[in-house]
Amino acid sequence: MSEVKEQGVIAGAENDSENLLVVRNLKKYFPIKSSFFKMTVGNVKAVDGVSFSIKRGTTMGLVGESGCGKSTTGRTILRLQEKTEGEVIFDGQDIFKLSKEELRKLRPRIQIIFQDPYSSLSPRLPIGEIIGEAVREHNIVPKEEIDDYITRVMEACGLQEWHKNRYPHEFSGGQRQRICIARALALNPEFILCDEPVSALDVSIQAQIINLLRDLQKQFGLTYLFISHDLSVVEHISDTVGVMYLGNMVEYSETEKIYSKPLHPYTMALFSAIPVPDPDYKMNRIVLQGSIPSPANPPSGCKFHTRCEKCMEICKTVSPEMREVEPGHFCACHLYDPDLDKTATSADTAKTEEKPADKTPDKEIAIEKETAGKESAKEKPADDPSKKDNGKPKGKKK
Repeated sequence: MSEVKEQGVIAGAENDSENLLVVRNLKKYFPIKSSFFKMTVGNVKAVDGVSFSIKRGTTMGLVGESGCGKSTTGRTILRLQEKTEGEVIFDGQDIFKLSKEELRKLRPRIQIIFQDPYSSLSPRLPIGEIIGEAVREHNIVPKEEIDDYITRVMEACGLQEWHKNRYPHEFSGGQRQRICIARALALNPEFILCDEPVSALDVSIQAQIINLLRDLQKQFGLTYLFISHDLSVVEHISDTVGVMYLGNMVEYSETEKIYSKPLHPYTMALFSAIPVPDPDYKMNRIVLQGSIPSPANPPSGCKFHTRCEKCMEICKTVSPEMREVEPGHFCACHLYDPDLDKTATSADTAKTEEKPADKTPDKEIAIEKETAGKESAKEKPADDPSKKDNGKPKGKKK
């Protein structure tokens, strides 16, 4: 990782005891195997050098197009998938250096709310058993108190005690998502990964779940990593926001800063798609050309240069570094490289000075030719009308 990244996002995070989670240069590649010999012929670079930090009791939103690596980043942080490279520091411990027994003890402190409430709940178990299974496994409370404990957790999530004996198919989508939240909350976690928890719900239920998550955060001091493609929801719930594109973090800042003044061209295009509830307001929509490239064969240099209207020659060959453009506002774009700006300005000035010198001789030659043509036209004698027929051939007499 570059020195700029270490000084910007990471170094300050490690020295700050308020940070619960620090992710440093995280990479996750999936190998591509040949069909016959099963040899690795390439890699799908789902996550390619992501770095950020989350303070205790706050929420970080992670946004981007579908397929940019948001969910893979979250699953790798929880070690549901093994990393390719990088570090994940949770409360001073590197998660990927823990043994199986140490990781098992850490599991109750880091939980996940899955995207689909329909497939993440076992259809064969009643709700009381789904919520209480992990509670018994990790000895969260004594056995004689488990039933009352589950009731308190369910009530905190808006569920009733008599729901314990009902099965998942007997609940609506919003109620199922509340069950998923209750299952994660039952283990007294410090950190919860919310992997698009409201994307499968209608707008009214979304508001209920978002308000529930905020109330639980205030009540229990939870820390969230909120993954979503709904930018309005992320703005409502998040304290900081990171924008991902094709496996890379392209911009990272506080929510108010990044929404009021986005810096990266991709972030500008992404935020221009946020709908405004005003029929008279004319949106300046930035429409990106083309589709997102394949993570198995990403473009060289800046991965966004194939769709960027502000692309320069250096963008096609050199990958930009994450820089602190403003206090607490980080962006990976050559547009904010001060050294590059000076070089570009001097080159443009040199071209501007050369252009008049090259064009002056051509203009003088053209003017001289035009003058000579006019003078020759004046010197040429006019034709005599009486002699016009003399030059015509006469026909033969019969």
